[in-house]
Amino acid sequence: MIFCTVRAAPDLPPELSTPGLDPLFIVSSEKDHTQANIQANLIRNRLRKVPRFRTMFSNLIHYPRYSLYWSKADPVPPFIRQEWKRHEEKHREALWHLAITDTSFQMAKEVYADPEVTGKNRYKYFERPFLPFHQQMPLNVVFAVTKTEPYTFPTTSAKYPSIPSKCTVGTQTDYRDAEVQTDPYSPEYVVCQESIPELLTLATLTWGRGLPAGQAEVEMIERAREKRAWEATLPCLSDTSQFEKRRRMMNAMERKEWAFREQEIEKLQEIRLEVLKELLKKRDENQNEVNMKHLNAQWSKLQEAKEAKLAQIQHRHVSAIRKLVGKGKNIEGKLERRNIIKDYSDYASQVYGPLSRLGRFPDNNSEDFVVKNHYLNTYEGLVELESCLPDFVTQPRIRPPKPKVTTTKAGFLKRAARMEHELAEVHKAILDKKNKVLEPKKLLRFLQRKSLPQPRLPTPTLEMSSIEEEDIEMAVIYLQKLLRGRVVQNTMFEGKEKRLELIQELRTSHALQEDDRLKKAEKQLTLALQRQRNLHEHKVSLVENHLAGLEGRVLADMFDFLSKELVRLQEERRIHAFAMLAERQRRMREAEESGRRQVEQRRLREEDQIFKEVVKVHQSTVTSYLEDIILNTEENTAEEQARAEIEKMAEEINDIAYEMESRRTQLQSEEIVAELVYSFLIPEVQKDFVKEKVRNAQQKHILAAHQIIHRHTEAMLKKNFVEQQQDEVSDTDQLLEEETQNEKNN
Repeated sequence: MIFCTVRAAPDLPPELSTPGLDPLFIVSSEKDHTQANIQANLIRNRLRKVPRFRTMFSNLIHYPRYSLYWSKADPVPPFIRQEWKRHEEKHREALWHLAITDTSFQMAKEVYADPEVTGKNRYKYFERPFLPFHQQMPLNVVFAVTKTEPYTFPTTSAKYPSIPSKCTVGTQTDYRDAEVQTDPYSPEYVVCQESIPELLTLATLTWGRGLPAGQAEVEMIERAREKRAWEATLPCLSDTSQFEKRRRMMNAMERKEWAFREQEIEKLQEIRLEVLKELLKKRDENQNEVNMKHLNAQWSKLQEAKEAKLAQIQHRHVSAIRKLVGKGKNIEGKLERRNIIKDYSDYASQVYGPLSRLGRFPDNNSEDFVVKNHYLNTYEGLVELESCLPDFVTQPRIRPPKPKVTTTKAGFLKRAARMEHELAEVHKAILDKKNKVLEPKKLLRFLQRKSLPQPRLPTPTLEMSSIEEEDIEMAVIYLQKLLRGRVVQNTMFEGKEKRLELIQELRTSHALQEDDRLKKAEKQLTLALQRQRNLHEHKVSLVENHLAGLEGRVLADMFDFLSKELVRLQEERRIHAFAMLAERQRRMREAEESGRRQVEQRRLREEDQIFKEVVKVHQSTVTSYLEDIILNTEENTAEEQARAEIEKMAEEINDIAYEMESRRTQLQSEEIVAELVYSFLIPEVQKDFVKEKVRNAQQKHILAAHQIIHRHTEAMLKKNFVEQQQDEVSDTDQLLEEETQNEKNN
């Protein structure tokens, strides 16, 4: 990729920047036009900077330090436009000049939207009352009030009457003032000549910015009163003799104001520091919360993936085990036909319990086979069922337990009771010992003898020579002298501290005698020092002014260079960002291409696998078809061979039977007939005889059961009939009562 480096102003579109040989070439824009206007106005003293007390030390755009107010004197006529002409306006002006010079060119008419003066934009065409003191006057400057007469243009002709530029219009609304008014109403007022009310000094305070007044506004008003009282005490400027006093008073007031400003700056810095700490704390808490959310989301995602993976592995495991079991049942891989008798004889087969994975759901619509009983599903049925139950079911009787017998017939305690008693005593003793409170020691009522400790052994002494003893003695004497001298010094210091006031009084009495002589010399010395200090301050102020000018020029050049370097660095970073974006896009495209390539390869592998599976299916189909053909041929051949063998065997049996029939006598024929009758007729007669005997034995039981059933049904029918009659009687009584009640109401 190829990048073209173009240096343009940060506030201009790319089409207005002109690249050239100079990489820092910037054309003029609306910002430059505004700066030129501001400089021209400041040179001519058309603007006044009025500081804002609440945001005097602010560096924020939406909370400026001061306000700029225009002066009334404007050398430019009002009919000349001073706004910045944009590209569209210049284009429209060029077309207008072309339409004036060239009559053939027709300029498109501009279509303006309906301003809706009498509609929703009605409030925009009214003006608020003029406030005389609209400029905010600083507290440390007092201006002289000047009277300016408005300029009146001469009338061009009496034929055309002058139209006033402003007019007062009254409006009426259907709503209350509290519903539509945003700021409290400020009534009009008139100020008498040569009088400035104190209330008008607060005209700059508006609702939400100073009103309602708080502690800061009250302190500001008190300081303004003190400042006005101090200004009243200032000597007049016409009195040259009081000029030095006026300057001293102004310097003292300036130092006082600077001290107050420093205190305000410290308070603002502390407040900002607290706010910054709170913001940093909140940011850390929010970041920790976001991190915890991300960690929880990632953990839950990993857990879900883990559970899904485990379920997939379990499913594959079950499927593999099922396949292995199926293969183990048919190791040789023989094809078997379905054995219907075996399937219906085995209650665990697919006939009785089909698998849902094969598409059979035997539990569908199982609620249709649920047995619904009137006595169990309805409240009336439960009440009726409860009425049929005996009393010992609905009203159970609880018998109190018999007291435990702990003694034998002979009157002795049982072993278990004796053991329980011993355990209870042991438990009580343990609890008493555990909850026992230590009692305080009582005072002794009688003297008691105390044993004396054994005396210590005597300290061993070391024998020394006479020279060593003298040295030790001299050292001890010197130490005693030092201690005595320190004691004397301490006593002297304590006495001086006790009588310090008397000493000071004596000193002051001697100093007053020399005070008169030194007062004149000190006065002359202080006056000389004041003159020297004033001259030194004047020189230092001149030097500081020159240095400030030099520093300002150097700082302006440095800031200009730094701003240009910043712009260049921003352009370099932008180009680097473009390069990084291009590299990232290239990598993304490569990744997409590799992904598409992998998808294509995967698709080719899938198609190959599908082709292999299809070929495999075809081969299995062919083999199964051949196996079916072979099995059918085998069955046909076996059936033909069996039929042939059966026919052959039947022919042989027929031959033997015909031969026996030809040799059989009359007696043999009767014997064969008797055997046939005995094997067919006699068993059937015996079977009918047994059935008749069983029917006669069950007849009496059936009759008894029928009688019981008929008797019970007749009792139930009578009971139902009586209940229906009672219900009908109660319904008729209720209807009669309702009719009588309605007649009474009517």
